[in-house]
Amino acid sequence: MTDVAPMHVGNDPNRNRVRRPLFPEIGVVAFVPEKWGGPWLSRHQVLTRLSKYFHVLWAEPAQSWRKLVFGGEKAANGSPSLEMFPEGFALYQPERWLLQFGRPAWLDSWTAAERGRRAAALLRQQGCKTIIFYLWRPYFNHVLDSGSYDLSCYHIVDEYSFSPTERPITNQEIQLMKRVDQVFIHSPALLERKGHFNAHTLFVPNGVNYRAFSAPQAEPADLTGIPHPRFGYVGIIKTQLDFQLLLDLASRHPEWSFVFVGPRGKLGADAPLVDRLSELQNVHFLGHKPIEVACAYPQHMDVCLLPYKANDYTKYIYPLKLNEYLAGGKPIVGTPIRSLLDFAHVIKLASTQEEWSRALAESLAPSAVSIDQIEKRRNIAKQVDWRALVHTIAGSFCDRLGLPYRSQFVGLDPETL
Repeated sequence: MTDVAPMHVGNDPNRNRVRRPLFPEIGVVAFVPEKWGGPWLSRHQVLTRLSKYFHVLWAEPAQSWRKLVFGGEKAANGSPSLEMFPEGFALYQPERWLLQFGRPAWLDSWTAAERGRRAAALLRQQGCKTIIFYLWRPYFNHVLDSGSYDLSCYHIVDEYSFSPTERPITNQEIQLMKRVDQVFIHSPALLERKGHFNAHTLFVPNGVNYRAFSAPQAEPADLTGIPHPRFGYVGIIKTQLDFQLLLDLASRHPEWSFVFVGPRGKLGADAPLVDRLSELQNVHFLGHKPIEVACAYPQHMDVCLLPYKANDYTKYIYPLKLNEYLAGGKPIVGTPIRSLLDFAHVIKLASTQEEWSRALAESLAPSAVSIDQIEKRRNIAKQVDWRALVHTIAGSFCDRLGLPYRSQFVGLDPETL
């Protein structure tokens, strides 16, 4: 076999003293849509924890030849700056010539399959005898053409049309769901829509690092000067948020502080609304915070916000911040999208500006922050700690790989991992 690009691993000088994965002969190649770094998403949470069970290789996306030739994307040059990864976790950066072509289809398919073969070869060099391909977007389907895997899975965390109006499921995604050995789906509405294509489909909601978000945290310095009551959103500032609603609420209630913690995503036509919102004296955009810092912010809000637009896209989402808010114990107000309806007993749901104003005001009442209410919220979040969810994913792999792995897995306790 020809030489393949090296893996990039963490820079822990005591690396040899850290225990290996529990199943070191199993390797997982995760085909993800972004390079390592930036805001932590569900795949960051899942894959770093999955490396306690198996070797995990984060396969960064190939560069687009169009962006490389016409501008907008630079060729990769050397190793990225890495945090200390857990033992068994590494990055694969595709070789520069293995670009994403799109067309002709045969070339795009061949380069995708070649990336799959090379990523699998890296894990085999680490001693892995069994390879799992873990796909996080439907357009990675051609890596399966490599045949360099023993088990395959597809994790659905979004409606990938990203359209506010309903569109048919693409044939590409339907065929992928039928082709893989295992499907994971993270929201109730997506499970209803796509859960019937593969008999081996599991519901795995977004979870929370419960210890981080529930343990008391000091008030961040950039919050101390913002007056109470504080109504806060912690996450990516993106077009799925109802900025018109937020602008109306902030304008109507100058006595309330509205705080947004997170990076700005692609805002499109909503950018002018966000600009107007940021000009209000009682509105504060604090920017992106590392995951280890962001967990403090919900605890120092008076009410946490899930202010989504209600459309055919948001009905399929399962907000990552939902269980992070619940772990913090503070009151929550959100739009009645499908995934939040199941939590109506612990969060307030509102549609109109009047309903939002009333729900926010009621959430400031002492009864909303009673010990019983706080514990009720936290107990729900505790059930979906990322350790337990990833344990379920790892268990599904062991079940599919046969009796020896299943028997070894049975005695494991996620609380001790």
